[in-house]
Amino acid sequence: MTYIMFLFLFGLVLGLIAVASNPSPYFAALGLVMVAGMGCGVLVGHGGPFLSLVLFLIYLGGMLVVFAYSTALVADPYPESWGDRSVVVYMVIYMVVVVLVSGLFWGGWYEFSWVSVDEFEEVSMFRGDIAGVALMYSLGGGMLLISAWVLLLTLFVVLELTRGLGRGTLRAV
Repeated sequence: MTYIMFLFLFGLVLGLIAVASNPSPYFAALGLVMVAGMGCGVLVGHGGPFLSLVLFLIYLGGMLVVFAYSTALVADPYPESWGDRSVVVYMVIYMVVVVLVSGLFWGGWYEFSWVSVDEFEEVSMFRGDIAGVALMYSLGGGMLLISAWVLLLTLFVVLELTRGLGRGTLRAV
């Protein structure tokens, strides 16, 4: 299980580097799908299959619509891919930064921190992820509303940024 979690976390960091280093929205959206899948795999490994399913469906159903719309508006004829020289330089720089920062914290990470929620099922009546969902809707209702508001605001910001000089339906195509 530790090796699978290591692969999920490595894929998560690799996907984040792919998103951060690529200026093209086409490949950035692909990297975000990879990050969402790996992050959901980490959540499943730690005993939260319901929460990871909800996260994956909401993320792919909601936010990738914004990226599809923004890539349709950008319409870059020759997007920079992951093999281009500038993107590879940024990826190498980000990898070096990740290795250096992880080297700083290497002494504090031990294997006992990889315990999943399901290993404590003898002392609990409920699964760990179901109790977390109940808490999210009861005590975390305010944060849920703030998160929904931030997602809506992000939608409008992304659409405004990708609009460019066009004026809605009156723009020249």
